[in-house]
Amino acid sequence: MPTDASAVFLFAHQDDEFGVYALLDQYHRSGVRVRCAYLTDGAAAGVSAATRNAESVAVLGQLGVAREDIVFAGELLAIADAALPRHLGRAADWLRGWLGQPDALHLPAWEGGHHDHDALHAVAIELAFELGLLERTTQFALYHGARIAPPLFRTLSPLPENGPVSRTRISWAMRWRCLRYCLSYPSQLTTWLGLFPFALWMIVVRGEQSLQAVSVERTLQRPHAGALYYERRKFFTWQQMQACLSAWRQSVKPR
Repeated sequence: MPTDASAVFLFAHQDDEFGVYALLDQYHRSGVRVRCAYLTDGAAAGVSAATRNAESVAVLGQLGVAREDIVFAGELLAIADAALPRHLGRAADWLRGWLGQPDALHLPAWEGGHHDHDALHAVAIELAFELGLLERTTQFALYHGARIAPPLFRTLSPLPENGPVSRTRISWAMRWRCLRYCLSYPSQLTTWLGLFPFALWMIVVRGEQSLQAVSVERTLQRPHAGALYYERRKFFTWQQMQACLSAWRQSVKPR
């Protein structure tokens, strides 16, 4: 990738960057400009958006991302944590004006883990198609509940349903840095008590950065068979997701 190239990362929540620490570091070392956008405000359980923003800014800064290239769109658009599926039009309109023509676009996988992740994925894929970016777009796994008994879940584990996986080995020095970054979100202690053991295994033992290609067709399919993780947690249902996406697609159909 040329030195004047740029890469865009879309995240639903502050700390979703844990899925691409190694990739962010790789871009920084290659001199590629990185832009990041968060599509929900992240405020939840008594934790302010400002606190969560600061945690992610600190981590991204250590990975070489300039503060002016980090945008908290969810806060600007008043999209609350866990509410993204109900504000797809607002998010899409903002993204359409902000994305531009990056050399690479990276977004959370279509995996049934968190409904905000899937909502962002579906909207971003439609826009990538519209803007001619599909061939430059990849998805990264965060967590999901496919083929594992509840309450367990899989972390940083690409779904086979999403196609072939491109894997890049992470150096040992970077693996330890990744673990340190995982411990940099004190406001999310409860969440990370669940995530960290699985992240530890995938980052240290497996030591790979995994990416998969994307397609519009895939977002018309259920992420995987069986109950989705967000359904198990009673956060959202697949039927609700379909309804939100269908309503948004109908609203933009004339375009």
